[in-house]
Amino acid sequence: MRCAFLVAWREFVENVKTKGFWLGIFLFPAILVFAGSVPLILSKKAVPTRHFVLVDFDGKYAPAIRAELARQRDAELGDALKTHARRAPYTEPFASFVRPASTNGTVWHGGELDLVRWKADAGTNWLAVPGFVPPRPGLLERPLPPGLENASAPAELEARLRPWLRGETLLPAGDGIPATKLFAAVVIPTGYGPGATNAIDFWCENQADTGLRDLVQRRLGEEFRHSEYRRLGLDPAVVARIDALRAPIVSLDPRKAAGEERVGLSDLLRQWAPSFFVYLLWVAIFAVSQMLLNSVIEEKSNRIIEVLLSSVTPGELMMGKLAGVAAVGAVMLAAWIGSLVAVALFQVSHFAGGAAPDSPVATLPADVIALVRTTWLLPAFAFYFIAGFLLYAGVFLTIGSLCNTLKEAQNFMGPIMLVLMVPLFLMPFIPRDPNGPIATFLSWIPWYTPFVMMNRITAHPPARDVVGTAVLLAGFTALVLWGCGRIFRMAILRTGQPPRLVEMFRWIRGR
Repeated sequence: MRCAFLVAWREFVENVKTKGFWLGIFLFPAILVFAGSVPLILSKKAVPTRHFVLVDFDGKYAPAIRAELARQRDAELGDALKTHARRAPYTEPFASFVRPASTNGTVWHGGELDLVRWKADAGTNWLAVPGFVPPRPGLLERPLPPGLENASAPAELEARLRPWLRGETLLPAGDGIPATKLFAAVVIPTGYGPGATNAIDFWCENQADTGLRDLVQRRLGEEFRHSEYRRLGLDPAVVARIDALRAPIVSLDPRKAAGEERVGLSDLLRQWAPSFFVYLLWVAIFAVSQMLLNSVIEEKSNRIIEVLLSSVTPGELMMGKLAGVAAVGAVMLAAWIGSLVAVALFQVSHFAGGAAPDSPVATLPADVIALVRTTWLLPAFAFYFIAGFLLYAGVFLTIGSLCNTLKEAQNFMGPIMLVLMVPLFLMPFIPRDPNGPIATFLSWIPWYTPFVMMNRITAHPPARDVVGTAVLLAGFTALVLWGCGRIFRMAILRTGQPPRLVEMFRWIRGR
């Protein structure tokens, strides 16, 4: 055992010293931060302001579209103000904003911002908050280029607008706006309306950016419906109030104690948190097993393995490598989970400043702690990581002993990867029916037991499934390691072409 321990320590130290290990440690939290922040930042910073022209030949629908644009701009400013209020060094705590019914000289209610008044002047829709910089608008209507105001028909106007739409001519600078390309033109023809056969012409090179097009279509669709309501003698306000009615539903869990049956965020976490741990388990097992495979192939190709086997037996070498790389995986997982907790707590503390004490954001840390304390989530994760790692790492270690190069190992990796990919495909469906026939059946297949049972662990699976699959997994893992050990002992010093499948079965049988 002492020799196996020395091999394990050497394997651990050698892997921990590599750049790849530290890259994996720091890459995971970086991915978490970027995955949550980069799309939001890109949506706000990377997409430029879209400059467009709006021409309504009848003048019936342009005001409605402009009103919707103003409402969208108000929402952009409100979000930016909330973010600014959280970051600004005010003495009073931030409270949630309440949008007044009228912006004309009224107040945004929000703690330290109560005394700040909304400017309702044309073109100055922002709050005079110290240090607040209004975000640039996502959509900005521009006047028609000079000389195009006298176009008498949509066809004439559109033909003359083409140089601007193609970027051959830029919109002139003005009001602090530099000369820029015209993004789109919205042309509403004469006679357009409900039941009309003509349509709005939406001119734009970038049809993938549908923000403006969707806004126009959504707002005019509402106008058409309101017009039809009025034609039928219905009050649109009454219709809107009726349409806003919802059937109240309270989700209750029959397994909870009397008086505590209401389903909250903690219950949803209990249902979906295992899926995250399953993905983490999958990544960890694959990454660490791949690390073990590369290590064996490198030592075998460099003839280092012969030096090692002069001091230890093949069994001790295999046990030491498994234990050492498992320790590497445990350290990596601990760092990942710790970074996840740190990022989550930071996000919660950042966004919970104006949240009510009983809001989901404010209670999230307590809900997570309760989830960990009242379930077998972490002990189960530890057990299934060890069992799953030993199961798959034994196979990867054996593949490494059979091959002299990574290219040869790819031929064996194909079937293993197919087996490993199945749990990923099934993970979104297991939480929906964690104790159903499919989940139960897959739980009793040892190759999938770590992933499926990890996903079922907080759904109160039957005791026979928990205990039975754990015993079956432990026994199957021991059997696989025994067979892999026999192959490892015979193949570790072998050179040349990898053995055939029939020959490996003979090694397992001791022939």
